[in-house]
Amino acid sequence: MTTLLYTHPACLEHDTSFGHPECPARLTAILNALRTAPFAALEWRDAPQATVEQLTRIHPRAYIERIFARVPRQGNFALDGDTILSPQSGEAALRAAGAVCAAVDAIVQGEASNAFCAIRPPGHHAEPNQAMGFCLFSNAAIGAAHARVAHGLARVAIIDFDVHHGNGTQAAVERDPGYLYISTHQAYIYPGTGRRGERGIGNIVNIPLLAGSGSADLRHVWRQEIEPALREFKPQLILISAGFDAHHMDPLAELNFNEEDYAWLTRRISAVAADFCAGQVVSILEGGYNLSALAASVAAHVKALMEAPARGHTP
Repeated sequence: MTTLLYTHPACLEHDTSFGHPECPARLTAILNALRTAPFAALEWRDAPQATVEQLTRIHPRAYIERIFARVPRQGNFALDGDTILSPQSGEAALRAAGAVCAAVDAIVQGEASNAFCAIRPPGHHAEPNQAMGFCLFSNAAIGAAHARVAHGLARVAIIDFDVHHGNGTQAAVERDPGYLYISTHQAYIYPGTGRRGERGIGNIVNIPLLAGSGSADLRHVWRQEIEPALREFKPQLILISAGFDAHHMDPLAELNFNEEDYAWLTRRISAVAADFCAGQVVSILEGGYNLSALAASVAAHVKALMEAPARGHTP
């Protein structure tokens, strides 16, 4: 079965102001890479807008209304020093969350084995009542909640390999045993959360890595901690918060991953998905701020998704 790609032009129109690292050029670089011949088999789909019902599974209605009330008619509005709104930011955020819900629908209904959501703004720092860290809505958590409510899934796993801890995703799911959230991230950087002792109700696995950690460290924690926890959980769907800012060329952190690390990790996640949920994986773009490294890393990630086994095979 094919791999789906969800995106929308509105995600390019979210203007974060001159010099901001979370810029439209990130998505342009990714889409240009995915338009090349090796990705001809991708099925491109327009991301719909998320509904209020989908958003309110994670965010209170008052919070949603507050975000849209602050979207400017022109220019920019800063929610904080990092999180910037422009006139098209509201639609972009709805398309980003909507992409994930639509991808979940398609994958759970058997239209494809897996999907990649090439969207912005990212989501894993957005807490239920607070936008932060470039993020407005908690895209991965919204998708996970949609899988549980709309499709009746009892166990949804979220694996986050962005270099920053997904504090928003953790806050959204840490009190519900139907979710498993696993995060690898660099220790002692933004947002300051993600310590090993943060375990929710036993459904949170945080693995902070020291600056300078690279391929060997990633693969060690996968084998020793991530894969055992994931297999014990027996997920019915796996979502990936796919941030690529742990790449050694990225300017915002100091981990030393490379494109092959992302391909390897994608293959390992897909192997677990094949064993437990017919290979069903939805991947969601988060960070990554060196344009060439981001494009190459996403290409490696999506290629691994396209080559993933559907069920019952571990490479």
